[in-house]
Amino acid sequence: MGASTVSVFRDRRQAGEQLAEKLRGRGLDDPVVLALPRGGVPVASCIAAKLNAPLDIAVVRKIGAPHNPEAAIGAVTAEGDPLFDRGVLAWLRLEESDLAHMVATERAEARRRVAAYRGDRPATRIEGRDAVVVDDGLATGMSARAALTDLRDRRPASLTLAVPACSADAVRSLAGLCDAIVCLHTPGEFRAVSLWYEHFPQVSDDEVQHFLHQAAAGRPA
Repeated sequence: MGASTVSVFRDRRQAGEQLAEKLRGRGLDDPVVLALPRGGVPVASCIAAKLNAPLDIAVVRKIGAPHNPEAAIGAVTAEGDPLFDRGVLAWLRLEESDLAHMVATERAEARRRVAAYRGDRPATRIEGRDAVVVDDGLATGMSARAALTDLRDRRPASLTLAVPACSADAVRSLAGLCDAIVCLHTPGEFRAVSLWYEHFPQVSDDEVQHFLHQAAAGRPA
């Protein structure tokens, strides 16, 4: 699959606008939008504005394979237990204890990001509300799995995962963790999130803070 063979988004903002149109017809009650930083924040900002919903973050850090850090074999939130792809661990002949140092490092980074992004603002109330979790794309789905597992413990009325493009394998693996998955494109072969965007720059900490501050002030970016 290449970008020339599929419909691509101009940028994360356009992807968010298209996702928002899909979500507006779902009858969400008192929704709250939670973005996976960093790339999910510009997408989620558009959705929160269209739904007139608060914007918050669900910080997750990927745990990479020891000799291939880009290959996600697990994920961890700021406070929850790490989640691992046990099939991959078995194939690599690894135990969870072998990755304890990486888990500690990534959890510390997740905590740093929560503090940097949210500042002294309290976490948005999730209990009893329709929560929408947003990322800019899903390849393995490990980060989304950790976020959904963590948020489910906060007892939302419903939990929806909204993503512009995601692999079919990720959709199947995550279906039991949320009430609905809204994905605009689910190809049979999924190579990289970046291929779905014409403009796909890295999102900085400063940009994440900007989107959150604008949303908190009632002036979505």
